[in-house]
Amino acid sequence: MAKNRSRRLRKKMHIDEFQEIGFSVTWRFPEGTSEEQIDKVVDDFISEAVEPTGLIFGGSGYLAWEGLVCKQEVGHCNEEDQARVRKWLEEHQLEEVRVSELFDIWWD
Repeated sequence: MAKNRSRRLRKKMHIDEFQEIGFSVTWRFPEGTSEEQIDKVVDDFISEAVEPTGLIFGGSGYLAWEGLVCKQEVGHCNEEDQARVRKWLEEHQLEEVRVSELFDIWWD
């Protein structure tokens, strides 16, 4: 049974028109990668693969990284976003690249 919720409540609950769909991503740097190389690759990842397409990345790691990718504005990521992120990571010789299925970042 559908509930009638006010716009304010839908926004607070991140549902309906305020739902946000994203995906998780993990990868590994090869053993022996220096901190400077890691910093450069992560900075390049954000400036080349994430931000220009209206996405945002939140994550952390050292040799093994994991994080969440979603839209900068309220919205839904799609399969093209997933493919673009995966392709960029694989083209930069990162290992064990995994991109999850799309999911509701607030409720899943």
